[in-house]
Amino acid sequence: MSHGRTQFVDSLLEGLTEAQAAAVRHVEGPLLVLAGAGSGKTRVITRRAAHLACAAARPWEVLAITFTNKAAQEMRERIAALGAPAGILACTFHSFCARTLRIHHDIAGLDANFTIFDRDDRRRVIRQAVEACELSTTNYSPARLDAVIGRAKNALQGPDEFERLSDGFYHRAMARIYRAYEGLLARYQALDFDDLLMRTARLLGENEAFRASLEARHRFVLIDEYQDTNAAQYEIARHLTRTHRNICATGDPDQSIYGWRGADIGNILSFERDYPDAAVVRLEQNYRSTKRILAVADALIRTNVQRKAKALWTENPEGPAVRVIEVESGDQEAAHVAEDILRLVADGASRRDMAVFYRTNAQSRSLEEAFLARGIAYVVARGLEFYARKEIKDVIAYLNAIINPADEVSLLRIINTPARGIGATTIDRLRHQADRLGVRLFDVVTGGAGSLDDVGRSAAKVTEFGALLCGFRQELDLPPHELIDRVVSLSGLRAMYRAEATPDRDPSANIDELISGAREFERHHPGCRLIDWLEHTSLLTDVDGLRDDDAVTLMTLHSAKGLEFPVVYVTGLEEGVLPMRRGDEEGETEADIEEERRLCFVGFTRAKGQLTLTWARYRLLRGVATRRVRSRFLDEVPADLLEWEGVRPDGRPRRAEPHQEGRLPDDVEEWTIGTIVEHPTCGLGRIVSFLRGGRRTHVEVAFQDGRRRSWVLEFSDLKRVDYYDVG
Repeated sequence: MSHGRTQFVDSLLEGLTEAQAAAVRHVEGPLLVLAGAGSGKTRVITRRAAHLACAAARPWEVLAITFTNKAAQEMRERIAALGAPAGILACTFHSFCARTLRIHHDIAGLDANFTIFDRDDRRRVIRQAVEACELSTTNYSPARLDAVIGRAKNALQGPDEFERLSDGFYHRAMARIYRAYEGLLARYQALDFDDLLMRTARLLGENEAFRASLEARHRFVLIDEYQDTNAAQYEIARHLTRTHRNICATGDPDQSIYGWRGADIGNILSFERDYPDAAVVRLEQNYRSTKRILAVADALIRTNVQRKAKALWTENPEGPAVRVIEVESGDQEAAHVAEDILRLVADGASRRDMAVFYRTNAQSRSLEEAFLARGIAYVVARGLEFYARKEIKDVIAYLNAIINPADEVSLLRIINTPARGIGATTIDRLRHQADRLGVRLFDVVTGGAGSLDDVGRSAAKVTEFGALLCGFRQELDLPPHELIDRVVSLSGLRAMYRAEATPDRDPSANIDELISGAREFERHHPGCRLIDWLEHTSLLTDVDGLRDDDAVTLMTLHSAKGLEFPVVYVTGLEEGVLPMRRGDEEGETEADIEEERRLCFVGFTRAKGQLTLTWARYRLLRGVATRRVRSRFLDEVPADLLEWEGVRPDGRPRRAEPHQEGRLPDDVEEWTIGTIVEHPTCGLGRIVSFLRGGRRTHVEVAFQDGRRRSWVLEFSDLKRVDYYDVG
């Protein structure tokens, strides 16, 4: 190694702790980095990638995979700032798979220009599949089917496997819909998000030559957030490292919060079983939070059983106490948070440094109203609103239809946008002609499949539209921003949206911003094609588009993953809200509660300096004011680590009081699963879950009418009933 290279390698270790340096220096063989919240994980991953590219491999042999575009972009920027040699591939799982499938489309059985459908397009195709199966979308909701099919694909279950595991008429019908949906995707030469993972995992498992060539190219594989991997991602990682076994998995089981969408915490918990010779490095020093915040978070997560023990610590100051605010109602909770923020801003704090977290999006309503009433600027992080806007989806549909003539979903969206006199009857005739001739709808529209005699008076308009599409296809070699500009101009989209502009909203300005974004993409990717830019936009995910305004951020706890703020409020800490109660159909398990606890832990550990927790005695749920019980998560934290405050019904603060402990029944020692109990309003029932915590006892009761209810026993009106007293 040259002197200059040696100096560079040494510089990568500067300022690292002993544990961080050990993770960076490790070269051959499997490595598990257990990285606690705020422990400098990204710093370690990027320096490790740079170290490998300089000391052990060529840059392009180093592959670093993460979950969001924002995280991948941060990796790339940090690696470049370190001065590492160019060529290291840092990307998301989905972008890696999309790129792999496009390059190797021939052996994957795909068209090189396949479309990647977003959620709206997926659900539109699912609706078509339901109708093709002669079923009702009332009974078979496209949104629910979208989730079911997505979970199946993440578990590597195609239609055949899904059907084998289905029982009962309803689930067998869903299997039929899944099969029809896959047939439509193939017809449209399209993949959905989950296909990218499943197709890649299966291709790696079924084609040894392909697998070996990909493994040879990527000699060192670094996977961030390993606790969030699902079955497909686990298989991809396993296949990519089967021979050289140079896999570095970085993550924290305590932050595994995506089980509901297929993530398997077992992947990280069993890493040492999968790789018995793995080196294990624990990053336990927290650089983000104060001592008090860390103590509260650590006390909470220690209740979980499914975890790997870590001793989190920090050299940061003690900081202010973690507050628990008890209020009367959800609206009062929102008002209190808003007033607290106004006080902090008056003291010189910046709004952009503050975030308010909640369990579900529905909880943002009262917060938004309270902020609007007080003139507090805020931004709601609900995913990519920009790319969900109609004008943007119209432009992208044009581009998808141009580059992939089989994409009937996009073609149907634009065929009469702007309005050009091609109505529903004409479209039905065009589709019928395509089906009769066994060709694509695009071929009929562009005149490649016979005359348009059956179309009637609209034939000239269809011909004109077809000529427009053919003209655009002749210009696919143009830089993306130029082609987009021509499409929005010649199609009439720009004129239509300029005519719709109002003082409050100008859709054409969003189109101009889209073109600017394409130009910026070209600057970072010289020589890129339209398909490259379309792939980039289709893979953008939640929070990637979060604005950097001087505004308070409102977001769900799931969206908060990977972020940090000086001031954090976690709201709705009540039983049934956080932890959220699962539907009766699925039931509730201790594993569900552990994931909810991890979600709460993630929220707590986003806070750098101040953490405030709130709960309401009453909350409006589905239009009904219901009495709430404070979350068990508050009771799992030692009382001396929290500062309890209350707010009077009139909104004035009241002095902290010893909070009510409630009272257990005198005969509680005789209570267990199976005990018959009686409730004043619910009647007789049987205990199906009985869990004693540090200061609270939680019970779930199945009643005679089939309903299930959960209570903190100390605050319930349940009474034990002897079996012989039940008539």
